Amino acid sequence: MELCGKTINRENSSMCMDQDISEVNHGTSQSSRTRSPAPFLSKTYDLLEEEEEEDKDGGGRRSIVSWNGEGNGFIVWSPAEFSELLLPKYFKHNNFSSFIRQLNTYGFKKTSPKRWEFKHEKFQKGCRHMLVEINRKKCEPSAFPVYLKASEESTSATGGINRSMSNAAEQENQSLLLMEENKNLRKQKMELQMQLSQFKALETKLLDCVGQFMQDQHNR
Repeated sequence: MELCGKTINRENSSMCMDQDISEVNHGTSQSSRTRSPAPFLSKTYDLLEEEEEEDKDGGGRRSIVSWNGEGNGFIVWSPAEFSELLLPKYFKHNNFSSFIRQLNTYGFKKTSPKRWEFKHEKFQKGCRHMLVEINRKKCEPSAFPVYLKASEESTSATGGINRSMSNAAEQENQSLLLMEENKNLRKQKMELQMQLSQFKALETKLLDCVGQFMQDQHNR
C-alpha cells in the first residue's frame, strides 16, 4: 500500500515519485524520517485504509466512506453512519461538523455540491509519506474579523469578488452541515417517540396486571 504505483493510477504514481525525488534533493533535514504527520491526518488516512480492507472482505456491504475513483480524495457516503460508527472509533467523538472543521484547518476542500467529497493535493491513496507535507493553517479567522477586513479592503474589486465567492462557499458548507444535523435530530426524535410509545404500552400492561391481581385478591 505504501508504493504508489501498486494502488493508484499513473498520474498519482508519478506525483508520489516526484515527491520522493524532491525530498532527497532537499537533504536529510527535510526527510520524512525526521517528521511525523499530524495525528488527525494519520487517523483519517488509517480510517480510509481500514475501511477499504473491510469493504473488500465485507461481501459487498455498502461503503460508509471511501477513496474516490482517482485516489486523490475521499467521499463520506453516509454522514449519519460515519458519525455514529467511525468517528467515535477513531476520534472519540461523533460530531460530523467538528470533523469538517478539522479538515478545513488543514486545507482540505469540499469539491462537490452534491456529496461530501474532500480533496487535498498532499492527501492521496498510497502516498502516506506525503502527509508530513500537510500543515495546519496558522490562523483560522472567525467570520467577524473577516467581515472587518473586507470593509477595510473594499477598494479592491478583485479581492472583494474573491472574498464573496469564498464566503458563499462557506455558507453553502454550513447550510449542508445544518441540514445533515437537522436530519439526524429528526431521526433521534422519531426513535425517542417510538421508545416512549413502547414504554406507555408496557405501563398499560402492568396496570392491567395489577388490576387483575387486585380483583382476584378481592374475590377470594
